Amino acid sequence: MIDGTDKKILTILQDNGRITNSRLAQEIGLSPPAVLERVRRLESSGVIDKYVAVLDRKKAGFEIQTIVMVCLSHHQIQSLENVIKRLTSMEEVLECYQLTGEVDFLLKVVVKDMESYTNFVNNKLSGIPGIQNVKTSFILETKKNSTSLRFPTDK
Repeated sequence: MIDGTDKKILTILQDNGRITNSRLAQEIGLSPPAVLERVRRLESSGVIDKYVAVLDRKKAGFEIQTIVMVCLSHHQIQSLENVIKRLTSMEEVLECYQLTGEVDFLLKVVVKDMESYTNFVNNKLSGIPGIQNVKTSFILETKKNSTSLRFPTDK
């Protein structure tokens, strides 16, 4: 059960995962051992999944960002599992969502340049048995990019 103090801790950690335990305790208004115990409980329960560094993709040399919609030709369990395994193992695929409706998978793909994207489509995606159709939308500009979950304020 996540209480109000846990929510405050999680909100602060989402904004600054490198905050020291003593600074976090000071912002929460609890002792450092009490805050550390709460953070460890949130980690061990899986509420805190992992800590990461969020990179600026362009400064890291990844110019092309796309949304790729994948439709399958058949939905047999064995071929579906193979498609999922292949899609999720590709380094270019940052996010992979299985969907309902006309599109079976939505991928967020990031590559260095257009040549890399062409190689990705021609030599990786096209080689997966069961894929019927691939549609790509190139992201022109990112208007919002957040990894933070914001808790509703209690009223």
